[in-house]
Parts: sequence; structure tokens; C-alpha cells
Amino acid sequence: MNTAYAEGNIRVTYAGSMGVVMDKHLGPDFAQQQQVTYQGQGEGAYGMARLLASKKVVADVFVSITPGPIEVLQKAGLVDNAIPVASTRMVIAYNPKSKYAQQFEAIKAGKPGAEPWWKVLQTPGLHFGRTEAAVDPQGQNIIFTLMLAEKYYQQPGLAMKILGSINNPQQVLAEGGLLTRLEAGQIDASSGYESATRSAKLPYITLPDEINLSNPDMSAKWYDTVSFSIKDAQGKDKVLHTQPLVFYAAVLKNAPNPAAGKAFINYMLSPAGQKTLQDNGYNAPKGPKI
Repeated sequence: MNTAYAEGNIRVTYAGSMGVVMDKHLGPDFAQQQQVTYQGQGEGAYGMARLLASKKVVADVFVSITPGPIEVLQKAGLVDNAIPVASTRMVIAYNPKSKYAQQFEAIKAGKPGAEPWWKVLQTPGLHFGRTEAAVDPQGQNIIFTLMLAEKYYQQPGLAMKILGSINNPQQVLAEGGLLTRLEAGQIDASSGYESATRSAKLPYITLPDEINLSNPDMSAKWYDTVSFSIKDAQGKDKVLHTQPLVFYAAVLKNAPNPAAGKAFINYMLSPAGQKTLQDNGYNAPKGPKI
């Protein structure tokens, strides 16, 4: 037990898709080992970064997906650098009890004659869910994935056919509840990170490297060929570009318990922490710190 932070709490904020691994595994395991009280809070990573930057939320650690939310905190002077702790890739998750489940199962099994996943997603009546691009990297990444799919499958207009508008209210849901709603049958299929989808024990369709945003070697010549714009908090157009699907962890400069924060990140990187992440569907960290 480390007496520097034995008494008190460890407050961890994280990208909402990490809820299962954080609140059911990493947080409680660390708390038990170090005899501290774990408090976790998840939200869309950009939304959480803005809450931390405005000091509406105070925490010891922030774990982001993609570098963008970390950059928000670097500009606010709350983070110097962040360390890669895991990685993932984009998938299409589906409800095993949905009336479209058999079609997805056929695709997953590679059955001859099965319709492509992107064609099934265009089925009238199929309810597809995703998160908001303005506050959540996953909401951005499913748009990038479908823009890349247009090119990869040579299907002009595919992204619009599946997604509608960028902020389509029929599809856009809060990140923390996206897979929960999928599991409950409120939607038939959704965007997903393989990590969170596996953590939730939901079935999913894997996607080629050309569109799943997991391969850094494809960034410059392929992933970076797509972009789109959204309105920022000030109402100005902001052009978004792809970023690697890597999870980064940082101790905040205003952390109430920075020693515990540093120890938590070290735990995530330890053999035990990495095994827990991998058991919950996460892949090994990639790339340098930011």
C-alpha cells in the first residue's frame, strides 16, 4: 500500500465507451489493491474534456479515445502529455434478437450470397444508432468509416444513404447509452468500438482495415483522404480529420490526488492491467505519447 495516496479517493474520467472495463474491472481492482475509493465518470470524450477544461468536473485521471480530447486539455493548460494505454477498431454492432440479426449473422459467418453489411444497413425500417459528432469521437469515426466505405466499396453516396444528415436525430444517441439501447432492442444496429462491444458481450461485424481506422500505416495515404465539417461551440465551421483509435491516459494538473492518478495509469500499463483490458476486448497500445 502506498501511503502517499492510501487515504482518499481516485477519480477517473474516461471516454464513455470504456464504462464496463473501468467501472467493473480496472477501477475496483485498483481500489482493492491500493485501499482507495474509486470514483468513475464516463461521457463522450470531447464533452468530458470540455467539462474538465472548464473545471465543472475535477478528476485525477482522464482517459481519452483519439488525441483530440487530450489536445483540448493541453490548450487549457491542464495536461502536459498523455500515454497510450490501449487501442481498438471500428465495428458494426447488432442486437442478436433484432429481426435483422439473421442477416448480420450470415455476414459474420461469411455465408455465400449474404448481403453486404452496408446494404443491410440501408434496409427501410432498420434502426441504426450512433453518437453525436460534436461531443464524441465515436460519432465522428462512424462518419469517417462510412465515407471511407464509399470509396473502398465504390458506392457513391453510401454515407448519406445510411446516416442521413450529420446530426440525424433519428440516429444520434448519448454515447453512454448507445450499446445499452442496442442490448435492450431499442435499436437494431449501431456504430461501435470493438473494445466496448466485446466488453458488452454483443455480436458485431468486423470491417476491413481500410475503413476501421485501426491501422496507423494507412493514415497518410488513405484515412486522411476523408474529412467533414461541423459547427463548433461558437457556431463556426470546424473541419474534422481522422485520428488513430488509441486510448490515451493523463494525470490532470489540478488533480486532487495526483499520486493516485499516476499509480492508476501505471496499473493500466502493468501486465495485470493490460490483461484486463485485453480480456475486455481492447488491443495493445500503439504509437508514441502525445
